[in-house]
Parts: sequence; C-alpha cells; structure tokens
Amino acid sequence: MNSESRLTQFRNCRLLRNHQLVRDDLWVRNGKIINPEKVFFDEKRQAHVQIDCKGAILAPGFIDLQINGGYGVDFSNDISTVEQGVAKVSKGLLSHGVTSYCPTLVTSPPETYHTVLPKISKKPGGHHGATILGCHVEGPFINSSKKGAHPQECIKEFDQGFQTLLDMYGSLENVCIVTLAPEKEGASEVIRELSNRGITVSVGHSMANLRDGEVAVQHGAKLITHLFNAMLPFHHRDPGLVGLLTTDNIPADTLVYYGIISDGVHTHPAALRIAYKTHPEGLILVTDAISAMGLTEGRHRIGQMDIEVRRGRAYVANTDTLCGSIAPMDECIRFFKKASNCSIEYALEAASLHPAKCLGIEKQKGTLEYGADADFVILDDSLNVFTTWIAGECVYENVALLSLKLDANYRTNHIV
Repeated sequence: MNSESRLTQFRNCRLLRNHQLVRDDLWVRNGKIINPEKVFFDEKRQAHVQIDCKGAILAPGFIDLQINGGYGVDFSNDISTVEQGVAKVSKGLLSHGVTSYCPTLVTSPPETYHTVLPKISKKPGGHHGATILGCHVEGPFINSSKKGAHPQECIKEFDQGFQTLLDMYGSLENVCIVTLAPEKEGASEVIRELSNRGITVSVGHSMANLRDGEVAVQHGAKLITHLFNAMLPFHHRDPGLVGLLTTDNIPADTLVYYGIISDGVHTHPAALRIAYKTHPEGLILVTDAISAMGLTEGRHRIGQMDIEVRRGRAYVANTDTLCGSIAPMDECIRFFKKASNCSIEYALEAASLHPAKCLGIEKQKGTLEYGADADFVILDDSLNVFTTWIAGECVYENVALLSLKLDANYRTNHIV
C-alpha cells in the first residue's frame, strides 16, 4: 500500500486538545491529522493500522525557537561543516520530542553569517531529523552592556539603517527570528521592515527601558529573548522589558510572547512562577542550548568564544558569566512544571502551541487539530518521551522507557 494513502489510528490516547487532555483517538493520513467523521460516513473505511497507546499522553511535537547547537556542534563556529552539524543536531533533538526548531546564530562577523545562513535552509522534518523553521539570528545588533557570551568586537550599530542589517546577514531568505536591542538608534525602522517581511522580531540583550520596549512592539516586535537574562532587572519605577508582560501601552490585539530558559540555572523557580502567573499566554519555553548539550563537562565553543561546563553549568571560559543552557527541551518542560506547579497541559503547550502562535504557524504546528501536520510526541505522566512522530511517521523511540506494545509488523516497517 502507498504510505501516503495509509490510514493510521492511534487508540487509547490522552490527546492534548483545546488546553485539555481528552480520551480520544488520533487519525492520520498523508502526514496530516484528519477528521475521522469523514472517514466513517463518507469513505466508510477502517484504519489500515491501529496503534494502542495504552493510555499514554499524545501531545503536539515540541518547538524550540532558540538553540545554538548541541552534541558538539555549534552553529556559529563550525562554519566548514555546517550541513553535517545541522543534520547531527536535527537528528539528536528527536529523542527529546522536538519536531521543529530554529537553529540560532549568536553575534558573529559578517563572513560567518554569509557562509552559514545560506547553508541552513528551511527544511521539513522526518527520519533524518526535526523540521528547520528558519534561523534565529541573535545579534549582532545588541547592547554591549548586556552582551553575555557575545563578542564585543562583533557588536554593531544600524549605521545605514535596514541596509546595515542586510549587509551584515547577506540574505534574509533563511531567517525566521531576529533578536536586537530596541534602544539602538534606527531600531524602530528596522523592526518595522523585518516585520513587514514576515520575520519575527525579538527584543533582548538590551538596556531598554519599558518605553523602548513599547515602541518596539508598536513597530512590530512580538517576542522577548530569554526573559530576565541579558536585560535590565525589574525596577518598580521602570520595569524595563519585563514590564512588557503587563503593559497597556500597546495595541489591544497584540500579544507579547517571551522565551524563558527553564533549566534550573538561568532562571530561579520563583522568577519562573512570577512570569507564569503574570502573563501565562505569552510564555514560551526555549532551551538556548549550546554545543555542550549532550556532552560531558569540559571545554567547548559558542560562536567566537571558548566556554566551560562546570558542575552542570556553562560559562564563558575563565569567568562566571553564563552562556547558554545544556538542558534539552523535555528536561526544561519537566523542570518548569515542577517549579511553577502548572498543569501538564500548560507545560506541554508552552513548548508547542505558544511558539507556534508566536511564529504564526499554529494551523500547521503545535496543535493536534484537524488539518495540522501530524507532528507529535507520546509521553508518560512524568513527561518522559516514549516516541516522537513527524508527518505521521515514528522517527524516534526510547527503547529503554517504551512500554507501548505496538503492532509487530508496524514496528518492523515504520519505526526507526
């Protein structure tokens, strides 16, 4: 049978739909989630393959909007082996339930962008790895005072406005998100032009006050890069970018999203709870993972800088400056749920539906609604990943944890 016409029914699931876990079946055909009513009443067909999920959770695949690398690969540094590095990370992410992501480049010289960006094209996922939604370029138009692990000598101004950005990146064809400091001169016009081109603008690595942030949102910015990190701390007379979570000085129909690193290192559990309780609709879990994710402690790279992993934390070499996470997405979800005491449904949507909405792709990704891409993950109640699926095909199974007894013939032919 043609795999494109095969009708697969996932039975005995707890599906994440409409912010709730509901006991229902999931039907998949041609890589999409379909409405079974049409199958029953119009086509009068039965499923070609039935999979008993044994009561497990079936949730949309996770979407990571900020990840610098992993498994020894650094997207901003390994410029001679870009394609191989991206392929390695894309494949590795499947084991953590990530079905789509934005490879992230930190502040770098122009030649790095010109070399790397053309080689990381948007690409559908599958057995080879997670879907690439486009690149997240974090810098170089950031504030030197909040540079973190970004090299000072590569930080730039908008000397010629939007043309400066075009000259820096070379092309925007493969760019999905741009992080910049909104207080920079000329930033508003750049934000507007990027937004008009369908690119998500995120504010971060910034000394911006609340008014700077509001102006940025008014011009089209819709995301905050790793809330609390690399920005002015909250102050009661001027809350800075953190104040965007509750501001009323932006269009009423505008929802500000914010990435937050829930790895137990970058953001205190109390800060996670404050963000969650203040503005739950906009919260997006990101890993901000670096090349050391999945590796042992020691010395590694991020962009132009050496880093050290010591006692489970990543620092700029020979300093105490944090420079990215080494926690994968499923671990961040589990930590966030415990720290915030939120529901399982919310924790999962913060890593799927919310990032999809931020990018405007919620009809295709981050959801189990009819017509969406059949990208999903099957988990236990502790949110450990059993299997990961892209376009209705199993692309990863956790042999050590898997308790789902799938049909033997299906396992043989369709599970990696």
